[in-house]
Amino acid sequence: MGYVRLDVPIDHPNFGKLFPCTCRTREIQSQRAESLRLTSNLATLERFTFSTFRPEGHGLSPELQTNLRRAYETTLAYAQHPEGWLLLRGGYGCGKTHLAAAIANVALDKGHPVIFVTVPDLLDYLRAAYAPTSPTSYDRRFEEVRTAPLLILDDLGTEHGTSWALEKLFQLLNYRYMAHLPTVITTNRALEDMEPRLRSRLGDPELVQIVTILAPDFRQAGVDHTESDLNTLVLYADMTLDSFDLRRGELDAAEAENLERALEQARIFAANPVGWLMFTGTYGCGKTHLAAGIANARVQAGYPALFVVVPDLLDHLRATFNPQSPITYDKRFEEVRHAPFLVLDDLGTESATPWAQEKLFQLLNHRYVAKLPTVLTTARLLEDLDPKIRTRLLDVSRCTIFSILAPAYRGSSGSSKANGAKPSRSRKKVTQ
Repeated sequence: MGYVRLDVPIDHPNFGKLFPCTCRTREIQSQRAESLRLTSNLATLERFTFSTFRPEGHGLSPELQTNLRRAYETTLAYAQHPEGWLLLRGGYGCGKTHLAAAIANVALDKGHPVIFVTVPDLLDYLRAAYAPTSPTSYDRRFEEVRTAPLLILDDLGTEHGTSWALEKLFQLLNYRYMAHLPTVITTNRALEDMEPRLRSRLGDPELVQIVTILAPDFRQAGVDHTESDLNTLVLYADMTLDSFDLRRGELDAAEAENLERALEQARIFAANPVGWLMFTGTYGCGKTHLAAGIANARVQAGYPALFVVVPDLLDHLRATFNPQSPITYDKRFEEVRHAPFLVLDDLGTESATPWAQEKLFQLLNHRYVAKLPTVLTTARLLEDLDPKIRTRLLDVSRCTIFSILAPAYRGSSGSSKANGAKPSRSRKKVTQ
């Protein structure tokens, strides 16, 4: 029958009670585990465990491997003791959903209830409760999610941002925030792009631990990640720090000494890229050569580097609005915003439309907050740049600005490339 009575004295509290036998206990535990898995929406995510995650990544540089392993170790520790909130941020395919699902699977293995759901699916699930044929009420369905002992929300920020959706998400997260309920959230959005009320909860360092994953899309394993179609560094391959011409005998003493210090600053940053470095100066003074030299040094050392001219970047972003574009705007923008090492050349030469200014500020503000290494060049005066961007550049704790005093190089024919003038882009002659 599957049940037994214990052989205990008549005055024992278990006298006469039925208890499942060993085989029945195993069956009940198996059924409970399966029920938990179905309720948790993890039936199709069983393979996403910590044992199947590769913390060394796929063809990553040592710098990115360190970052990914740190994310792996942080989420593994959280899975053992889920307290507070854990926010996993990163681009498409970086592994954040795998790690979030692994946390859920650990909870299930321990017999603890957990709900794992993507945010767009959650909102559809809540909307469906309004249907006359719904087997449960909206209030009951919302309460089930809001009070879950462990809730994992995947892909926050990909939902359609209607007023209703934002209101429901805030109600949900605010309740869990006030109750300090364990919550894991994944997103490819920057905090500054979130709805202000959500951002205020997600940005609380006393409750929320933020882990930023810098690894690129693992589905591109085997691809040289420095060779994004955005990256024009290949056009500047001959611009290395060793090939930089200090123009001895041409400049006066102050200009020559200043140019030597610019090269030394570039070498220091290439060896240990912390914060931002910005070169200013007239066209042809060598700032692009130094910026490209830093990027080439990083690549030669085995690290990824993305080099892009600002007007070209904006053209790439605008091109994603074309219905025929093979890549989405979000993916293109995230590629630049999360680049482990970024060089933005010719800041200030772009068409200063409100849209362009907003996109550049979003990009630079994210890298400012995330402390991602960035090199910039500009021929503009700082006071002529967008005020919001200027406030980031003038933070001396984050950004070093080096002004090159040398005038435009006027070397002999055939040597201009090695001395700071830019190569042509798209095989068109570029005039400085």
